[in-house]
Amino acid sequence: MAIDRLDGMVAALGRMLDERGADERRILSEGSALLRELVAHDDWLPQEFAQPHPQYYQQYLLHCDPAQRFTVVSFVWGPGQATPVHDHTVWALIGMLRGAERSERFALPAAGQAMRSLGTDILQPGTVDMLSPSQGDIHRVSNAHDDRVSISIHVYGGNIGRIRRHVYDAATGTKREFVSGYANPERDSA
Repeated sequence: MAIDRLDGMVAALGRMLDERGADERRILSEGSALLRELVAHDDWLPQEFAQPHPQYYQQYLLHCDPAQRFTVVSFVWGPGQATPVHDHTVWALIGMLRGAERSERFALPAAGQAMRSLGTDILQPGTVDMLSPSQGDIHRVSNAHDDRVSISIHVYGGNIGRIRRHVYDAATGTKREFVSGYANPERDSA
């Protein structure tokens, strides 16, 4: 069964965290290889976690580690949808499954100044990107397509739907706290 691919990745990531502990560099390196293998196949994501919303991107919880060491979510991007500039406060892996995603990274500015773009990457199917608070985890993400849905699979170093994070005003650098939750709240109790 195709969902076994996700189950296998989750089990392997759990074993890796058991063995590696909090070695973020190794988690990002070895975790990205596990995610790359998962997104190399587009036959496992259940349709219920691939549904776009006409107005907003969707973050569907696929798995939450029982100890909340990591979560796996699908991000479903309708045509032209985008996030605000935001951070994660935990390590993150982003694997492109379908379509394409634009990720623009930012540096924190001096007080009251505009945020400075550090560049933009376009993720294509099979591509995996890594983010870490220690290396910079502030970015804005959008569907690179104006005419079709894109789907990416994200793995976060915690229960991302419950973590207090920040959105930023790109013009002023002002930040405010938020908690994202999930598009499938019945799974949020994980």
